[in-house]
Amino acid sequence: MGASWTDLEAKVLAGERLSPDDGRRLFAHPNLPELGALADEVRQRLHPGRTVTYVVGRNINYTNVCWVQCSFCAFYRLPSDTSGEAYTLPAEAIFQKIEELLAVDGGGPVELLLQGGLNPKLRVEWYEELFSEIRRRYPTAWLHALSATEIQYIAKLSKLSLPATLARLQAAGLGSIPGAGAEMLSDNVRAEIAPFKETTAQWLEVMREAHRLGLRSSATMMYGSTDSTEDRLQHLLRIRELQDETGGFTAFIPWSFQPAGTPLGERLAAAGWQQASGFDYLRTVAVSRLLLDNVPHLQASWVTQGQKIGQISLHYGVDDFGSTMLEENVVSAAGTHHTDEMTLGEMRRLIASAGYTARRRTTLYAAVEPLPANA
Repeated sequence: MGASWTDLEAKVLAGERLSPDDGRRLFAHPNLPELGALADEVRQRLHPGRTVTYVVGRNINYTNVCWVQCSFCAFYRLPSDTSGEAYTLPAEAIFQKIEELLAVDGGGPVELLLQGGLNPKLRVEWYEELFSEIRRRYPTAWLHALSATEIQYIAKLSKLSLPATLARLQAAGLGSIPGAGAEMLSDNVRAEIAPFKETTAQWLEVMREAHRLGLRSSATMMYGSTDSTEDRLQHLLRIRELQDETGGFTAFIPWSFQPAGTPLGERLAAAGWQQASGFDYLRTVAVSRLLLDNVPHLQASWVTQGQKIGQISLHYGVDDFGSTMLEENVVSAAGTHHTDEMTLGEMRRLIASAGYTARRRTTLYAAVEPLPANA
């Protein structure tokens, strides 16, 4: 006979690690506010008080050229594209975007979330030159760049080992790695939604090697496509297991599949599929906070869920509101537009109106003090 809710609650309050079966019971628990209250208890244990952090950043998609053809993506253009929509930004265009971010910010460290596609023309030397010049020109800009998928492809194109590729990128200025590309760490799901992407084990190995080099990273999960609750549970447990080994993950960020304009969305809609709801999101973040006892931060995904659900998630275990996202192209390509109104002031207002104090941080979660004038 499974544990009762009271037994699960007692286990969490005692700080005991939850088992896979405990995770299944959490996902099935019918009382969402009760689940959220328990997740908030863990959040308060990890981060006492009423502070919610955020980082000032910009998402720069340096290229949309990609051959992988993930069925959930509306952003990519094939290398053979003749529509004129395929692009690779020249360095000067990237520098201009960084300067726009610095002008908005008012000073202090900023985060550059630099991501693109698997472009067969870009080898490691291209990234080294770009990263080195960014570091030289903009010493307060932290490069939180490249997904595990991109890093693996750069290594393959450049005929280098994974550790050598990571070491060269790090020496050129790579500061940390976003968790993008994880999607769902289930090979069955990956084979269905992104058959040409790396396997679960390969994604984990990129993160393992990065952590060994001292590169910290976040971890993500895109749920709500063809995955089951069991897939989501196994994803969380795989992140927890690697974190036990390396301690390199700074934060976990789950979000739901955004179907508009994607081949996968069209196929699923034709089969009667329903998009994941805000209820599903709040359940997922709460369970994530309860199971990931060794990942320090849980980040809101207001970019996909919207501002109101983002606020509510602060009561479901979330302690970080993420980036100001001065620019976002991938999610918006799928028809989701929540970044347009999210100014720095609006982010701070949303945190405050939810009953918390906003505190600016660096990518690696150090407090920014004293705050710049526009922080």
